Amino acid sequence: MSLKIFLTLLMTVCFCSCNGQNTNANSITSAVPMPINRFDKELFQLINSDDTTLNQQLLAKYPQMTEILGKGILNMQSPDLPGFFTKLENFYSEPTLKKLYGDAIQKYDSVAGLEQSLGNAFAWIHENFPTMQIPALYMHVSGFNQNVLVGDSLLSLSIDKYMGEDYPLYQDFFYDYQRSKMQPSHVVPDYVAGWLMSEYPFDGKENVLLDRMIYEGKIKYMVLLALPEMTPANLFGYTDQSWEWCKNNEANLWKAIVERKHLYTPDQMTTMKYFEDMPAHFLTSDAPGNIGSWIGLQIITQYMNETNATPEALMNNNNPQEILTLSKYKP
Repeated sequence: MSLKIFLTLLMTVCFCSCNGQNTNANSITSAVPMPINRFDKELFQLINSDDTTLNQQLLAKYPQMTEILGKGILNMQSPDLPGFFTKLENFYSEPTLKKLYGDAIQKYDSVAGLEQSLGNAFAWIHENFPTMQIPALYMHVSGFNQNVLVGDSLLSLSIDKYMGEDYPLYQDFFYDYQRSKMQPSHVVPDYVAGWLMSEYPFDGKENVLLDRMIYEGKIKYMVLLALPEMTPANLFGYTDQSWEWCKNNEANLWKAIVERKHLYTPDQMTTMKYFEDMPAHFLTSDAPGNIGSWIGLQIITQYMNETNATPEALMNNNNPQEILTLSKYKP
């Protein structure tokens, strides 16, 4: 079976609701390392062993994660269904995927540095969103499928998406502009973004550019606050030159959007173009990808400077037009 059938968008998020209680959810009160449950390692051991008792051991230890993985990647509703683990092992036995899995486990053998950064980030989240539940964190390998899996107080990231932009297997599946964010430096920000998106799901008009801009700008703004060591250019996967180009051409970009009447027109195809990783050549030949999120971040930054709103107040404001108006955004 070709690995190409497993390709999806890099930041696909799978939200699953499970009945099982997650006893590993964390309560963050200080910037201590935040443990990552290595489901990926134990599943790798299972698929490389003839010991069938490992199936039930995995299910007993990680009931919710096993169920979510089955739903998000295998399209199977329950690990109790006949053939669940056979299908799981067959999926991961595909030769290219098996090599990818082994390489990912080797690269992320130790995650102590990530756990410390996550501890700092979620301590900031807990301080600014005191009622928000902090998730238990996991890692999985998806074969370039579901990058983020979200359940009840559970968040898992697919580490095969963060092997470094020069990783050989990426060359056949991803363009340069996609690989720029497939690096270890994006693991922590994607954990943070994934959880914020699950706690504050998009609540606007799906196909209206302004609504999506404001939402994406909020998420990017919060990630940068939670991770002050992260540069905005790195978060977007931009080179410093691309970031400077955006700043120097911000007024022209905004003018083009307004003149083309894209801001409020509910057109799915047009709106999607603004958030693709592909360079935004439909606007101008030099514009990088995800330009909609970039402009959204500029609007949110100006809004916060104008209003002095708290992070929680910003995330609870679901009126994109009000945010744009109060931001006084006129580049």
